[in-house]
Amino acid sequence: MNEYRIDGEALLQRFLRYAQVDTMSDPHELEENHPSTPGQWDLLRMLERELKDFGVQDVSLDDKGFLLALLPANTEGVPPIGFMAHVDTADDVMGNGVRPRVIRAYDGGDISLNDQVVLRADDPELSHYVGQTIIVTDGYTLLGSDDKAGVAEIMTAVKYLLDNPSVPHGPVEIIFTPDEETGAGIDHFPFASLRSEACYTVDGGRRYEIETECFNAATVRVHFSGIAAHLGAARGKMVNALTMATTFIHSLPQAESPEATDGRYGYYCAQEINGNATDIDLTLYLRDFDLDNLNRRINALLSLGRVIEELFPGGKCSVDSKIVYYNMAGSAKEHPQVVSAIYEAGEELGMPLFESIIRGGTDGARLAEKGIPCPNLFTGGHNLHSLREWAALPAMVDSVRLVLGIVGQWAKGR
Repeated sequence: MNEYRIDGEALLQRFLRYAQVDTMSDPHELEENHPSTPGQWDLLRMLERELKDFGVQDVSLDDKGFLLALLPANTEGVPPIGFMAHVDTADDVMGNGVRPRVIRAYDGGDISLNDQVVLRADDPELSHYVGQTIIVTDGYTLLGSDDKAGVAEIMTAVKYLLDNPSVPHGPVEIIFTPDEETGAGIDHFPFASLRSEACYTVDGGRRYEIETECFNAATVRVHFSGIAAHLGAARGKMVNALTMATTFIHSLPQAESPEATDGRYGYYCAQEINGNATDIDLTLYLRDFDLDNLNRRINALLSLGRVIEELFPGGKCSVDSKIVYYNMAGSAKEHPQVVSAIYEAGEELGMPLFESIIRGGTDGARLAEKGIPCPNLFTGGHNLHSLREWAALPAMVDSVRLVLGIVGQWAKGR
């Protein structure tokens, strides 16, 4: 059994280097720029240089910010598989200016990130890492383990394979994508250049968690047009678009909001609002594991838009929806060997892997739509998209080991 001895310190320093590159994506810039922010180019070019410095010959960074590289096989007859991660960080809290802090031999207590933000010891997973190395934020930004931990883990696995040529493997494709957090990162993906028959995103969370199912997702954009009038003479004339929008939002069922749901329950989420009393743009995110339920939610908003027009005569309400990604569960079921490779690798490595569902999505869901199965592997990150985000180095090391174990399973002949 190959234990894959990973240099944890090198992995840590690689992650810290990536985490400090400003790569927060901006969905408002996607119409003009892809990637949406210049810092993503900085990290992509850094990764391109590093891959070439490793000795990888087949490296390509296209004009939309997709970095693909291929590590050639040293074993014949093995189909190509890919490992994918995204370089951008979310904008739920500030994602730039990250100053990670390394805590070696964590003592099990509360961690003061700054004068106002504390990572409490009762965080469910922290107790697993007492005496070990964790990485936290300074309490002013997220950490970026989503998904720079995944990026660092893939790069570490590639370096290991190159430094250990006796380890058998087929063609291994490396895929780094921009703007995943916007939900539109794969819109320009160069599918014609992709060589992998199966792929794995390294974009999960807690140690040993494997995900093969995600939400179906839709974005709904609603525009409210009111009628302007002088406020002093508005009676019978003015229709306030702000009032229309707030009535629309307040009509959404609170029991079906993100803060009120978990497990397999879907939700409506009013995500962003802009405008004034005359014109308002509202963006909503709809999520559900069941596609019929997602379509029901879309239809409910269409009906609600018509009701708003009836309640505010003269006002207009337009509702436009777009499916962003689909549940990837079907693809995983159609290609069971892709998932079994994970669990067989985990068993050989002594990892108690377990399966969960993603209350979100990954770029892998978009690949699954194209018939390329793409389960999700853990990275060791926790409290993602928050000021209290943290990552566990032992879990990151295990993520690298699992990637290598999966490569080894495919080399055995799946």
